[in-house]
Amino acid sequence: MIALFTDFGVEGPYLGQVHAVLKTLAPEVPVVDLMSDLPPFAVNSAAYLLPAFIRPFPAGTVFLCVVDPGVGGDRPAVVVDTGRFRFVGPGNGLFDVVLKRSPDARLWRLPPPGPQVPASFHGRDVFAPVAASIARGEWRGAEPAEVDQRRLRALPDDLEAVAYVDRYGNAMTGIRVTRLDRSARLEVGGRRLSWARTFCAVRPGQPFWYENASGLVEIAVREGNAAQTLGLRPGTPVRILTS
Repeated sequence: MIALFTDFGVEGPYLGQVHAVLKTLAPEVPVVDLMSDLPPFAVNSAAYLLPAFIRPFPAGTVFLCVVDPGVGGDRPAVVVDTGRFRFVGPGNGLFDVVLKRSPDARLWRLPPPGPQVPASFHGRDVFAPVAASIARGEWRGAEPAEVDQRRLRALPDDLEAVAYVDRYGNAMTGIRVTRLDRSARLEVGGRRLSWARTFCAVRPGQPFWYENASGLVEIAVREGNAAQTLGLRPGTPVRILTS
């Protein structure tokens, strides 16, 4: 299986063209659109969301991940192997949290694309062919690269900020709920929010935080739009209050 994790959006030709390459090169491999509306250019947010979303996938899944504001520049193209999954995409920090939480992961640096490859769509022209080759079991590897463990140790364990806002206005953070006790309150958007198990546990219009289905802290308003009510967007800081 190949899972796509991108900021391409569903409008325009980009997602469809990547699908076309995968269908041509690996026609028997199922392709899943895991997420195509990541916040544009927000590598850091995507890096903290990715580990939470991969858990339901079967071992051997290849994740083709593209949030690549530096496409065509000097950032490398990489493959990451955690033993259970493989990831293909830009080496711009997108896989840093996966690497931090998988200390035995291996990293390869792909060779630079030739001059015949367009500089602006590596998702289609570089990453998709490699992902298809891995999924077919035909990839022969590339130049091994050293994982910078010192840099990874310096990364925050969680992203204490809004990472994604869904179509309902719910604000997903990069905070793993295992870090918090249910007595913790969050300060965000000028409000202090308490925990509730789910939407029906609060009155309509009330903001709260809860554990979402991916194990992350999420901010919501029952039958309302938390992003509009609290003025939230990707990057909005979330402060954890423990008393």
